[in-house]
Amino acid sequence: MSAIIISAIWGVVMMFGGVFLKKSSSPKYWAIAGIIILLIANVMEFFGWQFFNIDTHGMVRFDNFTLVFNTVAFACTLLYFLLNGRDIEKVGNGNNISEYFALIFFVLCGVAISSSFKTLLMLFLGIEIMSIPLYILTGSDKRNLKSNEASLKYFLMGAFSTGIMLMGIAFIYGGNNLASFYIDNLQLGNGTLPVMVGAGLVMLVVSMSFKVSAAPFHFWTPDVYDGAPTVFTSFMATIVKVAGFIAFIRLFQSSFGVIQSQWQGLIVIITAATLLIGNLTAVFQQSVKRMLAYSSIAQAGFMMLALFALNDTAKEGLILYAAAYSLASIGLFAILARMQDYTIEGFNGLGQRQPVLAITATVFLLSLTGIPLTAGFTAKFYMLLAAVKNGHQLWLVIFAVLCAAISAYYYFKIIQAIYFKEPTENINHQIDVNRRFEWLLIIVAGLIVLLGVLPGLLVDWLYY
Repeated sequence: MSAIIISAIWGVVMMFGGVFLKKSSSPKYWAIAGIIILLIANVMEFFGWQFFNIDTHGMVRFDNFTLVFNTVAFACTLLYFLLNGRDIEKVGNGNNISEYFALIFFVLCGVAISSSFKTLLMLFLGIEIMSIPLYILTGSDKRNLKSNEASLKYFLMGAFSTGIMLMGIAFIYGGNNLASFYIDNLQLGNGTLPVMVGAGLVMLVVSMSFKVSAAPFHFWTPDVYDGAPTVFTSFMATIVKVAGFIAFIRLFQSSFGVIQSQWQGLIVIITAATLLIGNLTAVFQQSVKRMLAYSSIAQAGFMMLALFALNDTAKEGLILYAAAYSLASIGLFAILARMQDYTIEGFNGLGQRQPVLAITATVFLLSLTGIPLTAGFTAKFYMLLAAVKNGHQLWLVIFAVLCAAISAYYYFKIIQAIYFKEPTENINHQIDVNRRFEWLLIIVAGLIVLLGVLPGLLVDWLYY
């Protein structure tokens, strides 16, 4: 409960603090202080210490799964602030800096609700609190037409998916015998799925697939991620996306787990389509930013395996995937945000010019590919193992491995450019970095390797 209240309060503090914080760098330090407080409060709640003891009437519940994910999300946000604080200050010509950080804290409030909800209404509130600030952040670069277009497209698609979600919630409410919004009270047995509940289930799958950019509801993702300021794309593509999957698996395990056989086929189709479309389209991209947008769709396909399997290994894998994918993507986007050119040619000769950036970028790319000794490999292994333990549709496991092999092609194109190509003369290769930024990247890369070698450091907390 502390995560929801503190993130909301600190968002308000940041919003009104902009009137009094005159230095452009001050909001960044206040935001870093706020996320540290949020992280400490969440960890203390894990050990039984609560700042707020509020009777929510069972509408939210902070179990180990929720608290571990929130810790991962807040820790990654802290690294995000440390790496990208200066870049956030530059968005919109240095105006409204406090408001940008305030919106991020409001998003974190939605993340906390989405990971802990126990009623369909709280699911809706969590998703919307998480989404609405992102519409604003996407269009924060007001002088950039691509940013304005991305914001409008994101808003329209988000509003459309929200309407579908509300309709699905209404159908499920009317179709269950208890007429309850509580996900534990739906009491769907092993018999035939009621028509109204079945229709509501499909609508929830469609709307949640929009939120996590799963195919065939992914078409907004490349344009929005490409048009949004790079520093905010990093946040949208990582913590927000994984929070959507946490909500996805929480909803289906609590409400529809006993009738998994009746909806699993739909998830199989979405998972296979997401893996295929995400990887194939990423192969043909020349812009690294747009390629990462399509690869995020492919990564969503792997995370969909957790929903397909819906077992303990899937939950372990999803937590590990949240950390591995967020760390690697935040680090890679942080490097990209400092570059003048976003094409693959912009990485030419990076190994000679910036060896620290080159090595850390290589670790991030290897983790996203799923190479052993990285957290990305271990997370993918957990996902595949969860799907195998489920015992159905083993072809999907083989298909996911083949798609992972395809991803190696476009990720390794960047590594090839870093080490085996000379800088292109007509491209500005200047990168503005300092020693502090390099050390932060080394820490992020070190965490990726550490979780790849010792995943139990994170996963074991689920059973504390």
